[in-house]
Amino acid sequence: MPSPYRAIFAAPGTKGFSAAGFIGRMPLSMMGIGVVTMVSQLTGRYGLAGALSATLAMSAAVIGPQISRLVDRYGQRRVLRPACLIALAAVTGLLLCAQQRLPDWTLFVFAAGVGCVPSVGAMTRARWAEIYHGSPHRLHTAYAWESIVDEVCFIFGPIISIGLSTTWFPEAGPLLAAGFLLAGVFWLTAQRATEPVPHPREPHTRGTALRSRGLQVLVVTFVATGAIFGAIDVVTVAFAEEQGHKSAASLVLAVYALGSCLAGAVFGLLRPKGSPSARWVVGVCAMAVSMIPLQLAGSLPFLAVALFVAGLAIAPTMVTTMALVEQHVPRNQLTEGMSWTGTGLAVGVALGSSAAGWVIDGFGADAGYAVPGVAGALAAVVAFLGYRRLTGPVPTERRGDDDPHRRTDDDERVA
Repeated sequence: MPSPYRAIFAAPGTKGFSAAGFIGRMPLSMMGIGVVTMVSQLTGRYGLAGALSATLAMSAAVIGPQISRLVDRYGQRRVLRPACLIALAAVTGLLLCAQQRLPDWTLFVFAAGVGCVPSVGAMTRARWAEIYHGSPHRLHTAYAWESIVDEVCFIFGPIISIGLSTTWFPEAGPLLAAGFLLAGVFWLTAQRATEPVPHPREPHTRGTALRSRGLQVLVVTFVATGAIFGAIDVVTVAFAEEQGHKSAASLVLAVYALGSCLAGAVFGLLRPKGSPSARWVVGVCAMAVSMIPLQLAGSLPFLAVALFVAGLAIAPTMVTTMALVEQHVPRNQLTEGMSWTGTGLAVGVALGSSAAGWVIDGFGADAGYAVPGVAGALAAVVAFLGYRRLTGPVPTERRGDDDPHRRTDDDERVA
């Protein structure tokens, strides 16, 4: 492991919560694509599959920030365990309804309940922020590490989920995802030493973290970015099926995540200079431009290469996003702020997967790649229009500069 990554794990407890966070995040890459594969296997209806995936994402978008807001007030253990159990009950109902071929509306009811799935990525990033607050270089590396973990999940998650659902039985992928969620959440919440201190009803905290103008820009842009991800998942499965190799979709999507993983690993070793907001806009535009080659995809090998290149822009943009969230959101609402970016992605995934499903049903898989192309263009436009909000002055209470106990890079050098 390169030395900057080795250094961040010197703090006690970091290896444990990072490992638990990895397991708890596997459902992020497995559940949606698993439901798409399951429903398409059982019914052959990509429109229904995309709509259910959209419902999963939309419910997570609505419920997720509220769970994170409760976490900021009451702590991770008290909130995450009950939320996890509710989500698992909903997943069980969804799988039973699908297996028994019950009416479509029953699938949507239980899919909405899956929105109680906790944002495990936000929980682990909040722990890193608690440990290395005031140490921007180490926190940058920690956020890069978390992006690598995200992408490793997206490399192996779709392979496992699609592979199980296509070679064993249709419900196998989502079922295993539920098992990962249970194990990850309960292991993470058992580690109390690194859990951020809750901030119950602090008098200076009013309303939601979404009041931040900078966070609003990030969230709206991530709606369009999420549409890219959601559409690519659905269209790639359909495209691979048209090519006669449906199970290969998991490998192609893994290549997409691999590009992001490698870029994130390199980015974490760097000490980027200049404005984070400028780097963020460049990253969003790079993601938009990378959607152009997908419109020319005529074979799975070409698609895999195009997605690998497209993936290179993802992790660096996500790392910079987390740094911007920390700048623009009060520290006692940091978990909620990070969850709002996930909410933007979830809403976008919902819109993108649903739109892609209907385009595929009407015009075929080749036409489906127009959806992420349009979404990328919208993301770039919103990022440009909102740039001023990210470069403006940040109120002192947002930065948390009044924390006398924060750990600084100077302190670490002295130590």
